[in-house]
Amino acid sequence: MIERDQITGLVLAGGRGSRMGGVDKGLQNYLGIPLALHSMLRLSPQVGHVMINANRNLGAYDSFGVPVWPDAIADYPGPLAGFLAGLAHCETPYLVTVPCDTPNFPTDLVTRLVTELVARNARIAMAATRGADGVQVQPVFCLMECSLMDSLVEFTQSGQRKIDRWTAMHRCVEVVFDDEAAFANANTLQELHQLQSTTR
Repeated sequence: MIERDQITGLVLAGGRGSRMGGVDKGLQNYLGIPLALHSMLRLSPQVGHVMINANRNLGAYDSFGVPVWPDAIADYPGPLAGFLAGLAHCETPYLVTVPCDTPNFPTDLVTRLVTELVARNARIAMAATRGADGVQVQPVFCLMECSLMDSLVEFTQSGQRKIDRWTAMHRCVEVVFDDEAAFANANTLQELHQLQSTTR
């Protein structure tokens, strides 16, 4: 089994926030604290170390008390740039990523990803949800071996940006969670308000 201290958690807060009017999504208020801090506090008990990937307002993220790393690739190319920033600074054998805009993800997320990664002899484990429309992959909830960094560097340097295209190159297992609501995210301010009202 993979021990907790062998895993570093990364909160992805480096996006443009374009669907939220260009604001820094991770710093938007959720139940009294910034979204990214909420995600960090939820992730911390599940891993040995925590980092944040952010590209703006770095001083505000620094105040959370964990290392903050901007994208290694310019111009907000997407989550894979955050993955790459995390892998570049990860000092443990495994990295797990969560987005800053999904504050109620499962408290057993990492345990379940680890269990399936080990059981299936995979190199990447990715969350998925089961809903009325079938199984939906949640690719930004991703546990990976840090030894995959060279592969990701090569992939992104070729101009590719799709998470699923990169993960498909490796042994990847999908871990299905039945609690679809736990993965509800806030892409817009309206969705954020709705999320807060349903959480209370």
